[in-house]
Amino acid sequence: MAATAVRYLRSAGAPTAVEALPRPALRAVRDDERAPVDAAEFRRVLGHFASGVTIVTALDEDGPAGFACQSFASLSLDPPLVVFMVARTSTTWPRIARAGRFCVNILGAGQGELCRGFAVSGADKFAGVEWIPAPSTGSPRLPAAPAWVDCTISAVHTGGDHLIVVGRVEALGAADEGGEPLLFHRGRFGRFSA
Repeated sequence: MAATAVRYLRSAGAPTAVEALPRPALRAVRDDERAPVDAAEFRRVLGHFASGVTIVTALDEDGPAGFACQSFASLSLDPPLVVFMVARTSTTWPRIARAGRFCVNILGAGQGELCRGFAVSGADKFAGVEWIPAPSTGSPRLPAAPAWVDCTISAVHTGGDHLIVVGRVEALGAADEGGEPLLFHRGRFGRFSA
């Protein structure tokens, strides 16, 4: 599956190397069509939609890799599928694609600093971070995360300046006590209150 994802990335012109590449000039519309909405206004308006926060991880020949991701959702119950979106300019995505598998670590309310550590580019994101292999794929599972979903890559689709990654769920689990989720809303972390 990893080879399929890498072949797809190459055929789509997306970077498959880990080094940082210049951001491609991507547009959702052709030059002869109307201009897209203003990017700042797009972010401002959609920032009103609160989302959960995850860390997507994988293990390749170079070691553990991961990035903070708020664009994650369940997709299908039968078969069990989840989806996340990743920027085509991500330097972590090619490593996950090569691995062909990943673990989504769903963060709890007190894990904002952990999330910030995985949101930076070029740093050793796993420095001082405890992890264990997820049971099915061996991808890094963060024991401090209240829930996790262990997956293999099922499909990759283009979506403007992002890739839409579909994962087949191989194993999953959650802490018995649950706890509050880490939420992202209007550019800040927040908590759920009933």
